Order: sequence, then C-alpha cells, then structure tokens
Amino acid sequence: MTLLLLLIHLAATWYMVGLCWLVQRVQYPLMALVGSSGFQNYETAHIARISPIVAPPMLLELTTGIALAATAGPVFRQPAFMLSLGILFAIWASTFVLQVPLHNQLTAGFDAAAHTSLVSTNWLRTLGWSLRGLIVLWTTWSLYSAATA
Repeated sequence: MTLLLLLIHLAATWYMVGLCWLVQRVQYPLMALVGSSGFQNYETAHIARISPIVAPPMLLELTTGIALAATAGPVFRQPAFMLSLGILFAIWASTFVLQVPLHNQLTAGFDAAAHTSLVSTNWLRTLGWSLRGLIVLWTTWSLYSAATA
C-alpha cells in the first residue's frame, strides 16, 4: 500500500511540476496578448477550464502526502519529506492568498498590475513544485535503492 501511495504521490507531484511550468512560461505571459475587449470572457473561460485540470491532482497530491506522513513509516517523517510537505502547504497558501484573488480581480477585465503580480507571484508555486518534485523523486529513489540493495 505504501508503494502505491508513493507512486500516486510522485505522479501527482510531477504532473503539477509540469503543469505549473507550462502555465508560468506559456499561459500566464500570453494573457497580456488577449486584448482588453475579450479579456473578461477569456479569464472566466480560463478559470472554468483550468480548475478541473488543476484541482484533482492538487487534492490527490495533498491527500497522498499526508497519508504517507501519517501512516507509511518513519522514512516519510524524515526532514526531507516533511520539508516537501511544508512546501506543499506553502504552495496551497500562495494559491489561495495570492493567485486566486488575482484571478478574481482579472475576471473584471485586464489589469496590467494584477497580471504582472500574477506572473511574478506564481514563481513561488513554480519553484516550490519543482523543489518538491526533486525531493519526492529523491525519496522514491532512496526507498527503491534500499529495497533492491
């Protein structure tokens, strides 16, 4: 069961790493090119379409991470894995304290300052997920190496 939880956690984490880099480097910067007249509809459609792509893996990553720390043994309570969970909580905080309010502001229409803030603050999530991905990959590799030694 631990192995399955870890593999699901690893997959959800790396899904979010890739998705966050795509959004950060492609989608968010392109928002500035939509134009003022169509931006409100664009942003509303963006939120409606991205939410089902982002929410399930975020929830899966969170629940499997907590389950691993709570039930899967001491390796998941070591500093590296606990750090990765701390980063995950910081990502969630950033999402709901910074990015969601900025998206809500942008649903009223394009605002250059809000857009710039969205792009710049999203680096917190992009780099956080990247670091998490490396830590979870290292944890997985460490467990695999120990099991096959």
